[in-house]
Amino acid sequence: MAGMKNDFGSGRIWKVVLAQSIPLLFAQLVHLLYNVVDRIYIGHLPGTGAIALTGIGLAFPITTLVAAFTNLFATGGTPLYAIALGQKNEDRAERVLGQAAVMLGITSIILFLTGMFFRRDILYLFGASDVSYVYADAYLKVYLWGTTAAMLSTGLNGFINASGYPRTGMMTVFIGAFLNLVLDPVLIYGMHMGVTGAALATIISQMVSCVWALYFFLKKDAPYRIRTKYLKPSASLLAEIVPLGTAGFVMQGTNTLVSILCNVTLRTFGGDLYVGIMTIINSVREIVSLPSMCITHGSQPVMSFNYGAQKYSRIKECIRFITVGGLVYAVAAWIMVLLIPDRLMSIFTNDQEMIALGVHSLKLYFFAFAFMAFQMAGQTTFTALRCTKRAIFFSLFRKVVIVVPLTVLLPRLGFGVDGVYMAEPVSNVIGGLACGLGMYLSVYRKLPADGEQAHI
Repeated sequence: MAGMKNDFGSGRIWKVVLAQSIPLLFAQLVHLLYNVVDRIYIGHLPGTGAIALTGIGLAFPITTLVAAFTNLFATGGTPLYAIALGQKNEDRAERVLGQAAVMLGITSIILFLTGMFFRRDILYLFGASDVSYVYADAYLKVYLWGTTAAMLSTGLNGFINASGYPRTGMMTVFIGAFLNLVLDPVLIYGMHMGVTGAALATIISQMVSCVWALYFFLKKDAPYRIRTKYLKPSASLLAEIVPLGTAGFVMQGTNTLVSILCNVTLRTFGGDLYVGIMTIINSVREIVSLPSMCITHGSQPVMSFNYGAQKYSRIKECIRFITVGGLVYAVAAWIMVLLIPDRLMSIFTNDQEMIALGVHSLKLYFFAFAFMAFQMAGQTTFTALRCTKRAIFFSLFRKVVIVVPLTVLLPRLGFGVDGVYMAEPVSNVIGGLACGLGMYLSVYRKLPADGEQAHI
């Protein structure tokens, strides 16, 4: 099960990063299908596909919020875990692992209860109409039952990858995603369950993935284990984990805020149809962002490990690789979106009005996508090297300082629904360049020679 363990401290850095990233890419590709296939099947339901897709889009902020709390403990714990392994302090690594696991479990129960009892008010707050609410509620009231499984499987998978077992991490996602792909058509079409079937397929798959991830850390011959003695919440360790994880939390949390504002504004200026278009655009963004996201995520434990081992030259090499590689890919992906927007839209719907209007919106949204390479490289470096305040600042700067005001103001300044989609490229240019430059000046240039004490 464990597969071959990667050595982060030796070998060509690009090979080490790719050894982490390629299994992660395959895993996340299948995981993406996991989520996107739901939308594809729902979007092509005869007669109701467009409004059903809008309903699922209204649930996005809640699923994103679940991801935000997962990041709070997963992205906060995995750098500390990897640094401890680089320092050969396995006891501390297992303490961090135990704290993250128990907090993921506790938080998931709180989110489940909150979502289940207040879902009607939440969905209307998020932009539901009386028509779209029916589909959003049918999906959400089933999806919420998988909250614990989703948070544990995703959160613990980061620790599996940071342990140096990316193939096992790949299987965590692959098993659940493959099961979801099989169950979706059976439940949605075969058993005529519609959006309820899509949600049920998702939670069954999440539960299976959760069992796999837990088994990796609970089996007797596990390289590192979740131990009962480390499950009692420790204020001192959580005081390290939570601030570091706040960057990931803020990134996903602000995504939630932006999703809510987009849905509400689009419904006001364009109606349910444009909320459905935004659902498709979000799906396309997930697809085209995947390779660069996997490269940066795969590099994070590598940088953290070498930071703990005081091998700073390897960290610099890693930063150069993910920045240049991410930029080259982002430019290629941006060109592709501009060339075939109609084909990308038609993957998710056969509604001709939605496709026609969506092509224009898709081009606007992706206009400056290439600049996201700097944002991703900067955020990954800050998080991996425990530069918590800078990671949080640049997350807030791009989304809260730039995207949120523009999403509210531009439609009211005469741009209408186009203003919602225009906010993203503006934030990519300003926020991306600021984050990349901030990382270069405050981290890259200040890393010392190998073996010395770093002050960043």
